[in-house]
Amino acid sequence: MFMGIDVGTSAVKALLMDDTSAIVAEADIALSLSNPRPYWSEQNPSDWWDATLQAIDLIMRENAGALAKVRAIGLSGQMHGAVILGADDTPLRPAILWNDGRAKTECDELEAALPGLPHRAGVVAMPGMTAPKITWLQKHEPDIFAAIRTIMLPKDYIRLCLCGEKATEMSDAAGTLWLDEENRAWNDDAIAATGLRRNQVPDLFEGSDPTGTLRHELAERWGMDKNVVIAGGGGDAATGGIGAGAVTHGAGFISLGTSSQLFVASDRYRPKPELLLHSFAHAIPDRWFQMAVLLNGASCLAWVAKILGENNIGELLTRTEAQHKKPSDLMFLPYLSGERTPHNDPYARGVFFGLGTNTNREHMVQAVLEGVAFALADAQSCLHAAGTYCELPGVIGGGARSLYWTQMIADIMGTPLARYKGGAKGPAFGAARLARLSVRDGSIEEVCTPPAIEDILKPDQNRHEQYQPRMAKFRRLYDALAAEFQDRPAS
Repeated sequence: MFMGIDVGTSAVKALLMDDTSAIVAEADIALSLSNPRPYWSEQNPSDWWDATLQAIDLIMRENAGALAKVRAIGLSGQMHGAVILGADDTPLRPAILWNDGRAKTECDELEAALPGLPHRAGVVAMPGMTAPKITWLQKHEPDIFAAIRTIMLPKDYIRLCLCGEKATEMSDAAGTLWLDEENRAWNDDAIAATGLRRNQVPDLFEGSDPTGTLRHELAERWGMDKNVVIAGGGGDAATGGIGAGAVTHGAGFISLGTSSQLFVASDRYRPKPELLLHSFAHAIPDRWFQMAVLLNGASCLAWVAKILGENNIGELLTRTEAQHKKPSDLMFLPYLSGERTPHNDPYARGVFFGLGTNTNREHMVQAVLEGVAFALADAQSCLHAAGTYCELPGVIGGGARSLYWTQMIADIMGTPLARYKGGAKGPAFGAARLARLSVRDGSIEEVCTPPAIEDILKPDQNRHEQYQPRMAKFRRLYDALAAEFQDRPAS
């Protein structure tokens, strides 16, 4: 038996996986997000740990026998978050998250100081990355910066709590801007450029490596063996890839979670920072991936449902589909948290364009779904410009549950999409697979197989052609507003 824990933005998820890759039990504990100022996004690391304890306690109450058989635990988590630890290894402030936009100036300064950084780090400097946040801290919170003992990533803070070890692995370190992606080693020049020393970042492992064993008191709490291994794990993009079997060259997926990604695995390092792609180390040895990253995904649907007072998203989607006759006359820019690919614009924001007296809530929801799909098509064009293609991406994440939305995405992108049997298992499942690899129970090829396909959604050519003028308008609308987004409220 193996456990996967995913420290997401909206929830911590824990699951148990048996030796056949079947999920035996799972639990989710919701998290809250703090936005204390415009463009800021933070969470308290202690909330992640409390949620982790609650999730495993829930599994124990109904699956104590299975939990007792766990041999290893794998970790996954939201990438880029800066967890700032002091001398006693407790957080000095809330963690600054992946969708935080405060450090744009610091990105420009880092690239000016290290002109070769994007090609070594696999991506241009963006505010969501870890490194510019630390430079921001040095300027704006100098007392906290001076007290830093260690910088950790979200899932690695949970590792520290589970086993007392300070470690990270390649795929999560990839999102810091401090990793030399091709050589899978820390880039000392990049670390120094943010005012840190090498001993202030954790040691590096592969995601399938063991990094420690579960603390004795936690093993007793959950009735587990005292030698349970804690695997390296991975950033949520990479563990999503492990769960979806995207480990061979050209295999890929689309994630429709809080944010969205188009992920394609690669057999070598292929940096294309000029296209605003992320070229990162994978969570297994000698593999990399290219990724187009969107800061907004299914979170846009949750947002519009909330502001419309709709508590049942499934029923809302059913009503929206029933009235959907053609592409919406309403346009939605889905940049609620800014955007990375293809704009690198932390200040972009959501926009409804074309509201009229006949606009109803279903029209608004259709426009939101289409807006996310247009953004995915925009991101796909960047991958294609880099010469990167995926023949049949799978769709994972909460949005994958909607056949209506995934078919719309296929129609707009002009790309066939696969949905998996039993639903999309996501990063926690990939983390459990890395746990299995950490105890050498099978090879990468044996463990990281693609899930069985439930259905293949082929794009409807007529609908694809109908959407092309709307796609062009979507792009023109952002271009027309880009300068206006820069006129932002003071933070």
